[in-house]
Amino acid sequence: MANSDGAAAVRRRKPEAKAPVTPPSEATDAAGSSSEDSSRKAAPAPQKKKKNPKAKLEDEDAYSPYLDILRVITFLFFASCGLSYLISNGETFFWGMKDPPKYMKVDWWKSQLRGPVYLTLAELAQFDGTDETKPIYLAINGTIYDVSANRRTYGPGGSYHWFAGCDASRGFVTGCFAEDRTGDMRGVEDMFLPLDDQAVDKHFTRDEFEALRAKELAEAQRKVHEGLLHWVKFFANSKKYPFVGYVKRPAGWPGTEPRRKLCKAAAEGRKTRTVPPK
Repeated sequence: MANSDGAAAVRRRKPEAKAPVTPPSEATDAAGSSSEDSSRKAAPAPQKKKKNPKAKLEDEDAYSPYLDILRVITFLFFASCGLSYLISNGETFFWGMKDPPKYMKVDWWKSQLRGPVYLTLAELAQFDGTDETKPIYLAINGTIYDVSANRRTYGPGGSYHWFAGCDASRGFVTGCFAEDRTGDMRGVEDMFLPLDDQAVDKHFTRDEFEALRAKELAEAQRKVHEGLLHWVKFFANSKKYPFVGYVKRPAGWPGTEPRRKLCKAAAEGRKTRTVPPK
């Protein structure tokens, strides 16, 4: 009975749980990984090495400015080409303009600094181009311009040499270059007035004829004004011929001079009136 009870007790006793056995290799690896992790956490971050002053000085001595100079020169070259192209309206990249703007001319800056020049007709005559050391001046309506840029035309032997060294406003309108080298415009309107012809004029009544003549005179004066104004604007707006100054007139001019007759070429261009339609 006792033996049977003891056997039953042996059968009821549960086996004890055994702790898992870790293989030696795995244990070694785990220990190694934990030690590596701890060593990584504990190891300080690497610090950059600071250059000593002597090393910095050596680096500065090794720097060459030639590359920067080359960059600046290249930039200025291309900037100059672009600016030349814009100012010349696409004519050139290298400032070789045939007719540069007036602000790019030395004479223009000289005239701006000195102000307008006042010359008498005798003084103006010294700038007619016969003296190659002097510029060529012409005047129109009392304003003087430098036409030296076109010496072939305004200089001796040129087609417009008659205008040089004087105020030839009258000649610009009449077309008589040699005869009308003066600024006196009195009587120029006659070239646009019709000639009186008794055979034609008798067809008008007195009132009609007086009204017609007044209308013709106003129209002739308008043509003279527009003809002179055309050349005044031409020189005033020209980039080629810079402004110089003004002509000094004597007191009472042009009344101090005799009234000029209409030149032959202008007089021959006049025509008679036409018979009015009935």
